[in-house]
Amino acid sequence: MAKAVKQPKAGPAVDAHATKRKRELLFAALVVFFGITAVTLSQQTAIALIPLKNLLKNELHEGTAVTAAFFFWTGLAWYVKPFFGIFTDAFPFFGTHRKSYILTGASLSVLSFIALIYTPHRYAPLFFVCIGINVFMVVCSTAVGGYMTEKAQELKASGGFASIFQIAYQTSGVLGGPLGGILAGMAFGWTGAVSAAIMFLPIPATYFFLKERRTHVDSKKLLGDARKQLTKIAKAKTMWAAAGFSFLFYFAPGIQTALFYRQQDVLHMSTNQQGLMFFLNGIFATATAVIYGTYAAKRWTLRRLLFWCILAGAVAQLSYAFYNSMTQAYIIESLWGLGWASADMALTDLYLRATPAGSEALGFSLMVSVRNLSLFGADWLGAKAMESYHLQFSTMAIANGLVSLIALPLVFLLPGFIMDHADAGGGGVPREPGGAHMDPL
Repeated sequence: MAKAVKQPKAGPAVDAHATKRKRELLFAALVVFFGITAVTLSQQTAIALIPLKNLLKNELHEGTAVTAAFFFWTGLAWYVKPFFGIFTDAFPFFGTHRKSYILTGASLSVLSFIALIYTPHRYAPLFFVCIGINVFMVVCSTAVGGYMTEKAQELKASGGFASIFQIAYQTSGVLGGPLGGILAGMAFGWTGAVSAAIMFLPIPATYFFLKERRTHVDSKKLLGDARKQLTKIAKAKTMWAAAGFSFLFYFAPGIQTALFYRQQDVLHMSTNQQGLMFFLNGIFATATAVIYGTYAAKRWTLRRLLFWCILAGAVAQLSYAFYNSMTQAYIIESLWGLGWASADMALTDLYLRATPAGSEALGFSLMVSVRNLSLFGADWLGAKAMESYHLQFSTMAIANGLVSLIALPLVFLLPGFIMDHADAGGGGVPREPGGAHMDPL
């Protein structure tokens, strides 16, 4: 009978290491949670969405196309986020790659939101102030994303950080709608004040909890590193395939701005009721996120998930053709939270697996930028089509869902090394020869 092998007892050194790791995880989690929550919640597509659209529609009397164009162009910085990624990765600011960028971006965002309080209620001044706000928020967001990726790899806690990211994102969705609805019923200056307070949150968290060693600046080496990053990204075929695939899904003729006008002009919703619609989206999207992360992603391959999630997202889009009463609105908004969130998460899963090793922040931000550009461009396209061709809202909703289905058969063409396995249960992470790694963060 073989003797049992005795396991060595954990000594003081092991305990100290475990304690240190837990403390690092906690500190990093606080920085990431407050950073992502602040940037997501205070965006003009979150708590400021209803107040800004309400101001443009009811005070400045702008049409749907002009309003959609406002949000498209003021969000320009989010579409070119990879360029910010290159700078944060390659060029240390005040000796650091993350801490200084987060503190500077958040501080300038706070000051810009305060400036928004005093901005005249005219299209041009609002337009340029909002552009500035978005630029500074992208600086903060990019640095937080880079820091999150570094700590996830260093502490081998990608699943934990992915959970923190989703919780922060969905928390912003749940709070953003109702809060935006309340703010829309108040003087517009309150929107700037509340947004400034929210964007202040990452500053103390980063100052006290983000410890980063200062880097000596060597301009020649830095320029060379930036070129290497761009070359690697340019040759990342899998990443570009994933980006193109997501573009096909997202770039359907959007109805989000048209939906806002329909809610007020046809269903006669108050801004508080419109906020409730966002709340329903967020609650059901949160439920979807929990199911996806704790069960579905561990049980089924990404190919299977992507197929059914895109189908669910398209059905959710098609359901807006029946958006004709408050009861139908409650049901459809809940369906949207389930269907659209599942598609969005499966595509995000695809981004994370397709990102090249060593260029995580740049590669991931590039694919997210494609997503943002597609969504805002699609909304503008949809609003313009409705105004130019006098299309019915239901017709646009059907077109929106059907066009998204174009991506469905292409699920079977994506490479197997990133598609044909479920999330790992803690073993090694498969890698593409020469590059992309499939760690779920």
